[in-house]
Amino acid sequence: MQQIGTVWASLGRRKQIIVAGAAVVVFLSVLAMSRLVTSPSMTLLYAGLESGAAGDIVRALDQRGVTYEIRGGSIYVPGSQRDELRMTLASEGLPANGNRGYELLDTLSGFGTTSQMFDAAYWRAKEGELARTIVSSPHVGQARVHIASGSTSPFQPSVSPTASVYLVPSGAKITVEQAKAIRFLVASAVTGLAPEDVAVIDSSGAVIGPQETAVAADTADDKAKVLRDRVLRLVEARVGPGNAVVEVSVDTVTETETIRERRFDPKGRVAISTDVEERSDTSRNQSSDVTVASNLPDGDGNGSDESNSSATQTRERINYEVSETELEVLRVPGAIKRLTVAVLVNGTRTTDATGAEIFVRMAQPELDALEELVASAVGFDADRGDVITLKSLELPNVEPQGTLATASVWQSLHLDTMSLIQMAVLAMVSLIMGLFVIRPILTGSAAVPALPSAAAPADGGAPYLVGEISDADGQEFSALTGQGENGGSVPAIGSSASEDAVGRLRAMIGDKQEETVEILRSWLEENKEKV
Repeated sequence: MQQIGTVWASLGRRKQIIVAGAAVVVFLSVLAMSRLVTSPSMTLLYAGLESGAAGDIVRALDQRGVTYEIRGGSIYVPGSQRDELRMTLASEGLPANGNRGYELLDTLSGFGTTSQMFDAAYWRAKEGELARTIVSSPHVGQARVHIASGSTSPFQPSVSPTASVYLVPSGAKITVEQAKAIRFLVASAVTGLAPEDVAVIDSSGAVIGPQETAVAADTADDKAKVLRDRVLRLVEARVGPGNAVVEVSVDTVTETETIRERRFDPKGRVAISTDVEERSDTSRNQSSDVTVASNLPDGDGNGSDESNSSATQTRERINYEVSETELEVLRVPGAIKRLTVAVLVNGTRTTDATGAEIFVRMAQPELDALEELVASAVGFDADRGDVITLKSLELPNVEPQGTLATASVWQSLHLDTMSLIQMAVLAMVSLIMGLFVIRPILTGSAAVPALPSAAAPADGGAPYLVGEISDADGQEFSALTGQGENGGSVPAIGSSASEDAVGRLRAMIGDKQEETVEILRSWLEENKEKV
């Protein structure tokens, strides 16, 4: 403390102010950085929530006494508590989605609820459940579903339901394939709803994907993509990845055609009914002569001749119908009309007798075998006009761009990057303030000339010369200590005995005689006081 006080007293007023200001700045910097380091690292809890859901989250955090920050529409919490808070809030149903589902039906009571009220609540619940399912996708931030159901009145004709879906993407735009999946999702959840009756609209107001007229029929591009992947997977199994290029062109039917045909075959008879009629007739004939004897009661004239006859007739009637055939053929768009496949495979590289590298195409028998495999994979039909072209040509060797992604050692270490950065900045600020502010001031103050002090030697002789003497050019000599001859007070050079240093010292004493005399006088006075 005494040395610090001596140094402080030797400083001028301006340097004292600079040192005090530097000390205050260093103290405040260390205090601010230590506070920044000790403060918890805030990480994102939820972002993009609706106002009501965000308010519920903030209220729940206040009840738990959790420190949080609101930056725009995002809520930040300490990183060590983020996962725990998400699980705890999820168990309480937070953040609550603005779309309410089937829980709406729980509030309906049997008394005072009309059929119209129940239908309205049912469709509202259906829309909320569909919106919840769509929002669960990581590609969708918000979703609203509107369903226009058909009429339920028995006196009105039935109307097919329609639906519309409004989407707000969470990052990239919603693709056509994703919109198609959403159409099938909504159509499958509503009875009688066809996928082509579902419109998917993005946040910019544009309809995503074409409205398909025939759901079962895929487009030509979809068929070509499926066939291309199939052929490429088959060819690369032989030539290796990157050594084959496949292109497939599919010509499909674009018009709808209905064919009705009715044929009659006169040679083909079909019995449709049979009528059998059977008729039987029976007759009896009796003949006699009229005489005198026939009039007597007991006369022989009662004799007569009698004959019986019977007739049977059977008639069968069969009704035949001419053979008739009805044929109806419906051709919808999407049927393959013509198929064209082009396959390009790479050859091999070998060295010739001179050592030069040459390209060798794939052998023709192997190309023929690959062509047969490709024909089987795509369903080749020569009558339809399909064409398959397979060639072996040299493919350029293109080096992949970028760098190979590898696992880093730092990925296995779970370090808080922000805390490390804060500590590094704190250490750097402290080092800079110490090296470039405090050290130059203290070094400058130590170089201020002061009256040297005399030190008595151990053997009781004359005192040594202890101090630093600067020449005219401002260069400093090392400390000089010495003892005069015969115990005198003439200074001598103690630590440096070189001739050059002695010569320079003598020259300097000759130039500065008055200063030298004052120093010697002060030494003599100090020695007298000690004696």
